[in-house]
Amino acid sequence: MKKLVVIGSGIAGLIAAVEGSRTHEVVLVTKSTLSESNTHYAQGGIAAVVADDDSIAEHVADTLSAGADYCYKPAVEVLCAEGPQRINDLVRFGVDFDKKGAAFALGMEAAHSHARILHAGGDTTGADISRALVETLRATATEIHEHTFVADFEVVNGEVKGVHLMDASGKHFVEADAVILASGGAGQLYRHTTNPSVTTGDGVAAAFRAGAELADVEFYQFHPTALAVPGSFLISEAVRGDGAVLINNKGERFMQKIHPLAELAPRDVVARGIQAEMISQGGQPVLLDATGLGSEFLNKRFPSISKTTRSYGLDWGKNPIPVTPAAHYWMGGVATDIWGRTSIKGLFAVGEVACTGAHGANRLASNSLLESIVFSRRAVQVLDDAWPDHAASQRWRETGLLTEIELEDEADSVIPRTDRNVVDRVELQTLMWDNVGLARTESQLLDTRRALASWRSADSNNRLFTDWEDANLLMLSRAVTEAALAREESRGGHYRLDFPNTNPEMAKPITIVRKAK
Repeated sequence: MKKLVVIGSGIAGLIAAVEGSRTHEVVLVTKSTLSESNTHYAQGGIAAVVADDDSIAEHVADTLSAGADYCYKPAVEVLCAEGPQRINDLVRFGVDFDKKGAAFALGMEAAHSHARILHAGGDTTGADISRALVETLRATATEIHEHTFVADFEVVNGEVKGVHLMDASGKHFVEADAVILASGGAGQLYRHTTNPSVTTGDGVAAAFRAGAELADVEFYQFHPTALAVPGSFLISEAVRGDGAVLINNKGERFMQKIHPLAELAPRDVVARGIQAEMISQGGQPVLLDATGLGSEFLNKRFPSISKTTRSYGLDWGKNPIPVTPAAHYWMGGVATDIWGRTSIKGLFAVGEVACTGAHGANRLASNSLLESIVFSRRAVQVLDDAWPDHAASQRWRETGLLTEIELEDEADSVIPRTDRNVVDRVELQTLMWDNVGLARTESQLLDTRRALASWRSADSNNRLFTDWEDANLLMLSRAVTEAALAREESRGGHYRLDFPNTNPEMAKPITIVRKAK
């Protein structure tokens, strides 16, 4: 039996491990505990066509529209068409989605033309999915390694041969016939983020060091409504879908002047609208007014949000609550084809760590969990198939490559290592938030490039886990900055104040490749 190593324990990794265990010897590796992932914190739900008055074609159209004329349509069609069956899989695994009578209770979220968002436990959808899948996984023969850090991949002649791991006992090597990378995104690039502390982009960075190509890394989605308190607790978009509105400190709604869909406009539009309003009122947060929904409804529909707001002394059933944008989801990542295959033979990437092109420049709300279950299962389906030549690279060049950026290794910097300071994570996150966040300019990006070049990672011989994470964040900050400089337009999650319009000639991908030695 062939050995499959799965990295990550969010929904993508758990599905890959459960499905892969039917035909392979599976080893699952996760940096924290099985339950600690972005999936666990997902509130809003999962989008899929399960109602008679909805259609796959409409879900495709909504995804393409939200993606700012940039989505890879074959990936979108796979995502939406296979979604309903993958929902059935989750039900079979024990996920108890909320019902309204005999049918699923479906919510509405921004940029959807239908109510098609399934949820569980009101606003604990991710936690319920994670719990069901962890229980299912533990019933398999999968070997599980928690609190284990993935340092690098072993690649020989362009083919992955195993994974270098670290845990409290030291360094280890695990051989593999195939690896499914499902380690999530890199929300910790930014000072304000809805992502948990484990999201430091380790999988993306390790894949890049091994030779995998990255794509669309300039596109980062900022969720419009995080609670304006330390920790940036997410206030689900489903709250606005149910009727909550955004107001300024004068009590006035402002999104109606910005977009015809007002609070339910695409996320990038709402996030920038909030940012502009905050600037106009001296940096103070705007307010989310859900008082019209009433305390009883809010407590039942959004129990975890209600509990959290109460812990900060807020009663959102009676008073509006302060909100601000925060980094939420990375549309970019390791470039793959529609089967999760990367540019390294035997290495698959699924979920937020991957870039299939399905989200385009701006992810449609609640399509992320769907992407994870659809593409992780597809990767398992082709584990034993012959690997096509240049699988991922060919897919990205089909759409007409705008530019390919060679990123130098940190050691190749023109600034001597002895003249550079060890990177400080808070300084890096603040720099990225200020200069490579919701709005960007050439001068800011050039300043960021210079600042990043003046930093180095800690010496590898004496690194703690956090030092390895900081090295990965430094590398990925450089990649995002270079791609943002190259894209001289505004599109979806990438907004340039000096190039505020969308340029149709730039509706092509930018890929990042490691500079050859």
